[in-house]
Amino acid sequence: MTPDDIALLRESFAKVRPIADQAAGLFYGRLFEIAPEVRPLFKGDMAEQGRKLMATLSVVVNGIDDLPALLPAVQRLGARHAGLGVTAEHFAPVGAALIWTLEQGLGEAFTPPVRAAWTEAYGLLAGVMIEAMERGEPETPFGRIAGVAAS
Repeated sequence: MTPDDIALLRESFAKVRPIADQAAGLFYGRLFEIAPEVRPLFKGDMAEQGRKLMATLSVVVNGIDDLPALLPAVQRLGARHAGLGVTAEHFAPVGAALIWTLEQGLGEAFTPPVRAAWTEAYGLLAGVMIEAMERGEPETPFGRIAGVAAS
């Protein structure tokens, strides 16, 4: 990701933080609308799940400029999701729901460059999570993001 992409992620997410609860509600509502098959994977309190989603997004946005340092946490997240019954096929509707939610929450501020930055960031991190899920090795610090070998 370029420094400009990272700046766009941070600036746009700063606008989402004040409406985090509403954004989480929009996200899960949209996700369950476009992928109702994932609804049974969520057994707990959805308000708490929304807070976890927003906290995870915050960690990602804050750490995206140091991908090698962020990578182990993303891999662990992927491995945890595998244990919950999540499959690689679930990542496409999650990404679509995320982009839709950002579009709804940001309105006119969700410009094509902002969309592109979020789409790239999600694609990179979803790829790492899927790889970790398939490998079943949550603690390994090795992997590839955007052609950069992490160590």
